[in-house]
Amino acid sequence: MGFFGLGSMVSPLPVVRGDGVILRAAQMRDFDQWSALRTVSRTFLTPWEPVWPDDDLTSLSYRRRVRRNQTEMENDESFAFLIFNAADNQLVGGLTLGHIRRGVSQTATLGYWMGEPYAGKGFMARAVRAALGFSFGPLALHRVEAACLPHNTASIRLLEATKFRQEGMAKGYLRIAGRWQDHLLFGQTAGEHNN
Repeated sequence: MGFFGLGSMVSPLPVVRGDGVILRAAQMRDFDQWSALRTVSRTFLTPWEPVWPDDDLTSLSYRRRVRRNQTEMENDESFAFLIFNAADNQLVGGLTLGHIRRGVSQTATLGYWMGEPYAGKGFMARAVRAALGFSFGPLALHRVEAACLPHNTASIRLLEATKFRQEGMAKGYLRIAGRWQDHLLFGQTAGEHNN
């Protein structure tokens, strides 16, 4: 698996480059950009995310997030990336390959968020394609799964445009915006990605 050894990383945290986007782990120096983008996008993101903790946008909470994400990457459990526009290094959103399961499964779950000023401009599609290349390349996964709310037409279009296949519906799947909500389930295998 390239830069992995016995379940933990043996080289620096990965940077994934895609078509006009860069995916990399959050660092403390990103706090101001991250906090500003999440603040300006709060109303836009609220219908699609879990309820934010009261201290979510504080530097202390962000520091804990950075440390947790780094530990999870080092342990090959989850890869949380910030997404930057390669042209100007501006933060545009975030993407996570989480809940990595090895053994006979070799699967991860894809999650993402986009800052409101950058929505609909193609950044997320390019980021998802880069993340899939990383998933089926260096991570050596067999399958990536995703879920979205049935009324989230932008997310459905994104998943279909990046070769995900709709596989079904999960009742009360995730607690979003303060209540358990049904989700459409999507999947993609390495073989589908490479065709």
